[in-house]
Amino acid sequence: MTVKAGPTTEADSDAMDENEAGHGHDHHHGDDADCAHAAARLKEAPAALDAAEAACRTRGQRLTPIRRAVLETLYATHRPLGAYDLAEALTRQDERRVAPITIYRALDFLLEQGFVHKLETKNAFVACPHHHEPGELVVFLICEACGGVDEAASPDVGSALRRVLTDAAFKPRAQVVEIAGTCAHCREGAKGESQALT
Repeated sequence: MTVKAGPTTEADSDAMDENEAGHGHDHHHGDDADCAHAAARLKEAPAALDAAEAACRTRGQRLTPIRRAVLETLYATHRPLGAYDLAEALTRQDERRVAPITIYRALDFLLEQGFVHKLETKNAFVACPHHHEPGELVVFLICEACGGVDEAASPDVGSALRRVLTDAAFKPRAQVVEIAGTCAHCREGAKGESQALT
């Protein structure tokens, strides 16, 4: 299920048009060091990697060097990455070619263990530092301006969705909602820049 957030008022529409055309501000999202998403992701990485190692030990699984490298690479950015992006990044780091099939195998393992999520609309992956319950609804907030992805959970939304699924007698494979729009960081940047111009 994918939900695309659109403008709700004329002012929102103008702001979104401004953001989509050059983002309406000039803080640079290409540089992860300047982005709130990237800073949060990097801050979570050490504890999340330690938790992944511990979870693998508890489950009798192995976080092999390639699996760990894929997970570390996903934590090194705020943007979702596809398998070929990951292969390219790991090849640059290691100076040895990493085959995409190797990346896909690592991603399959990381998905099974709940360490990463796949964004269906992007056919790309993001690291997950949260410990979700089986069947828990995951909501992804995807910023169209900077490409950052935030993860949210809402018991109320989850309950409402479960009622819809029960009424339809539908058994979901996964419960993921992807909402596209503009993150608070980008909206604040655009707001601050427009105030500076007036």
